[in-house]
Amino acid sequence: MRSALDRMYMTAAWLAALLMIGLLIMVLLSILGRQFGFHVRGTDAYAGYMMAGAGFLALAHTLKRGEHIRVTLLLQALSPKAKRRLELLALAAALLLALLLAIFSVKLCWQSLQFNDISTGNDATPLWIPQIAMALGTVILAVAFLDELVLEWQGRRVVATSDEALHNE
Repeated sequence: MRSALDRMYMTAAWLAALLMIGLLIMVLLSILGRQFGFHVRGTDAYAGYMMAGAGFLALAHTLKRGEHIRVTLLLQALSPKAKRRLELLALAAALLLALLLAIFSVKLCWQSLQFNDISTGNDATPLWIPQIAMALGTVILAVAFLDELVLEWQGRRVVATSDEALHNE
């Protein structure tokens, strides 16, 4: 189960990376179009879709790598028992919020498909297509928070820390 979850988080991160490459291509097409006098319809819209998709798909991987912002000032002052209780409470609240976001994202994507919603731009993209990345990313984030909550409950959670901020002078 652990390897399947880790593969899912890594796959989502790779999809986010591919969307970032797509975003780069859209921006380059837009720049080259202005320089050489041609226009590719929808590049701005597609760049926005790819940026949003990349952000949502990267959330779970970022959480599992300990790269989300954590306020540790309070945690450092607590006893180990109180710290564990606060971690459980925070993870449960985060799971609840992630589940709500996932439910509404999936519902939005489904409704866009049912109503044949299209973008208002000149690209006329069916909106369910770019919304899939948001829905998928939020579902995977909810799974990641559930994973973290279960690991914390079992006492097996290892909080990854990032030292990068410490080297930023």
